[in-house]
Amino acid sequence: MRLHIPSLRPCHSARGWRPYSATAARSFVILPDDSVETFRKGAFEPAVPAVLPRGCFKALPAIRDWFEHDQNNSKAWRLQTSYLSPYADATVPLELTQHRKTTSQTETTFEQLEAPLGHFIEWCEQQMRNDAVNDTKDPMSTSLYLAQVALSDLSKKLEEDLPTPDIVRFAGRGDVYNANIWMGMSTVTPLHKDPNPNLFVQLAGRKAVRLYEPSLGLEMFRAAQARARGSGSAAFRGPEMMQGDEKQALEDLVWGKDADCQHEVHVESGDGLFIPKGWWHSIKGVGKGITASVNWWFR
Repeated sequence: MRLHIPSLRPCHSARGWRPYSATAARSFVILPDDSVETFRKGAFEPAVPAVLPRGCFKALPAIRDWFEHDQNNSKAWRLQTSYLSPYADATVPLELTQHRKTTSQTETTFEQLEAPLGHFIEWCEQQMRNDAVNDTKDPMSTSLYLAQVALSDLSKKLEEDLPTPDIVRFAGRGDVYNANIWMGMSTVTPLHKDPNPNLFVQLAGRKAVRLYEPSLGLEMFRAAQARARGSGSAAFRGPEMMQGDEKQALEDLVWGKDADCQHEVHVESGDGLFIPKGWWHSIKGVGKGITASVNWWFR
């Protein structure tokens, strides 16, 4: 996990939003260990964002069996197709985004669909082959995102590869609202907040996470919606966030040139981050290759 101080950083721009404050800095903790008691007292009960010790989830079977380093780029990860191919016929939800460049503009379409897992595996492998030979992208650029796939909808074996961590089972009431897989390339999850506490664990690749305290995040979300005349819900990752003016407005506020951020955390394979209920966040894949995460919403 690349933290700035040591793996998280406060950041802000010269204009636009309230500057980062020392109070906000003290609200983010770096836990010294991953014990249930440390997590409960240091993060869960006070409801503050927390970074867990680097690589403390490395033992998850999914990290070992689902992914491997790319032979052509040691910093990139790819799918272990030999392990996942037996499940290729399983139906999974996918998000299909297509960008078509014309002489004057780029037209973008977004679609949520269900397809065999094998289609996603094949697309990932094709992207890795394209990167290896530096192919020029077609004017029609297509991306697939296996987003918010419930572990309970996977085969029993794949679900067992991601056992529920002890801090999810024992820190609170042990009530797991949902657990989900997120896999893709160059992915961005727009600014939103979760209806329950969230343990976010990186399985493969790298992601940058920007977080905002509840009042500031709400201010930013409302401003983005006003700019785009949007109507999406902050608590649900709806299609309106993934396309058009609302998507662009949210990305500009969080990731644009003059973007403001209170906290930024970089996570790598085996790293974990606790995001309390009500804290706003946006997540962006970093670098080439597959990026994959799992999260548990719990109480």
